[in-house]
Amino acid sequence: MEIRISPLTRIISLSGFLASGFLFVILSCALYHNYYPLFGTLIFLLAPIPNSLFGKRGIDSSDFMSDATTNASDFGHFLTGMFVTSGIVLPMVFYHCQLIGSVSCVMSMAGGLIIYLSIIIFSWFFSSSWESEEDNLFG
Repeated sequence: MEIRISPLTRIISLSGFLASGFLFVILSCALYHNYYPLFGTLIFLLAPIPNSLFGKRGIDSSDFMSDATTNASDFGHFLTGMFVTSGIVLPMVFYHCQLIGSVSCVMSMAGGLIIYLSIIIFSWFFSSSWESEEDNLFG
């Protein structure tokens, strides 16, 4: 028995998840009157773009070690990894330079990761469902 979740329920739950990520980042800025953590959010928002531009559709786990990947796909994965790593490390660099506090650093990193994960989960939920379902959004 397969449980089917409607696309509207998926969108509402993912928007709540995304809003909690933005809440963490905005609180890390507003509580300490320092808006440097917003740069990390910008990096996390840019992170999925290389995979969507250079990535292949329909890669399954058996293709991980095969030679079927192209150089463009590898370059997209590299850029995405670079952006995600930079988004995690940038608040640490700001903390090390004493531009933000430790709580602001942790909240900024957690919020950025939640934002990135919600973008990835959204693309994962809707990558195949737009083709397989009809135009019934509320069904």
